[in-house]
Amino acid sequence: MGVQSALPFSVQEALPMFLFLSVSVVSLFSFIGVSVWSDARRRERVAYYKNDMLKKVAEARSAEVASVLEVLREQDRIDERRLRESIKLSGLVTSAAGIGLLVFLWAFERERPVYLCGLIPLLSGVALLMYSYVLAPKK
Repeated sequence: MGVQSALPFSVQEALPMFLFLSVSVVSLFSFIGVSVWSDARRRERVAYYKNDMLKKVAEARSAEVASVLEVLREQDRIDERRLRESIKLSGLVTSAAGIGLLVFLWAFERERPVYLCGLIPLLSGVALLMYSYVLAPKK
């Protein structure tokens, strides 16, 4: 007379899934750690080379300094424009995801207003777009 388990599966059936999920999670977080580390190294190198260039500019003649400073200003303008464009793109993607979620939930469940959950990403995307067009500094 054995006691029946309350679980719908045995330990032998669940072991492969547990191993798969364990290896997947360890792999994912290892990848994230390596990518964050490599990005930090890249940023460190960029900052080092920029600092080295500024030291050389400080030691240079005044005619060369003006041209180098103009290049640095242009680089700053390009970086700010890229940031604004990336904010615009993220706003569009988030708004589109909100609209898609709204339509999907409306088609899936029409009796209750579950589809209103799609307003959360939609309005977040609209806020990003408003910021990029209205409030973001323009140079």
